[in-house]
Amino acid sequence: MASEDERAIEAIVMVSDRPVEPHLLAQLLEMPPARVEEICEGLARSYEEQERGFRLVRVAGGYRYQSHPDQAPYVERFVLEGQSARLSAAALETLAIVAYKQPVSRAQVAAIRGVNADAVIRTLQTRGFVQEVGRDPGPGQAALYGTTTLFLEKLGLDRVEQLPPLAQFVPGPEIMDALERSLRADPADAANSAHTADSAHTTDSANEIGPDDDDDQSEDTTDEPPDLEIPE
Repeated sequence: MASEDERAIEAIVMVSDRPVEPHLLAQLLEMPPARVEEICEGLARSYEEQERGFRLVRVAGGYRYQSHPDQAPYVERFVLEGQSARLSAAALETLAIVAYKQPVSRAQVAAIRGVNADAVIRTLQTRGFVQEVGRDPGPGQAALYGTTTLFLEKLGLDRVEQLPPLAQFVPGPEIMDALERSLRADPADAANSAHTADSAHTTDSANEIGPDDDDDQSEDTTDEPPDLEIPE
């Protein structure tokens, strides 16, 4: 049978709309935070052993209930297609930049993406994934943006440091060198191409001029018969 402390933690986490931090649970239950962590870990293990359809996880610095990954097909059926608006590709790109480069300014995001990012960042702020976290000490004191606890909650992370490293998504040095060679023009090849083009142009010009000069220089040397006078 569950203890009173376990039941209290379950009730609090169940009714909360956001992850409940261990120190808050410790204050409510009047016990050390370490004891709260111990109870939560025990509850999480018991749910796994009982193969429940939910689990107690630590995300965004606190604890909350989530559906078990094994039940994803049924949850997907419950969540109707289009019931919640999805982020556009531009919003996902901007959110990734903020997540990995935070704190970052709008100008820095725009420089990385190559397009203005003001509207996209406003959308992400409205959705609760991005927030202003400070000001750049440089000229203009541009606003700096970072991710929110909702972002961590949606990704099932406890800290930003748990984001997967970018190295596994970046091509290796061999591939980058091959791409640079394919995009970089060889000066020797360019000179040869220019020389070939000039030679072809000269040949074409000669062919165009030749027949005209021959026609101009050729004259009809055929002698016409002289006029004969017939005596009367």
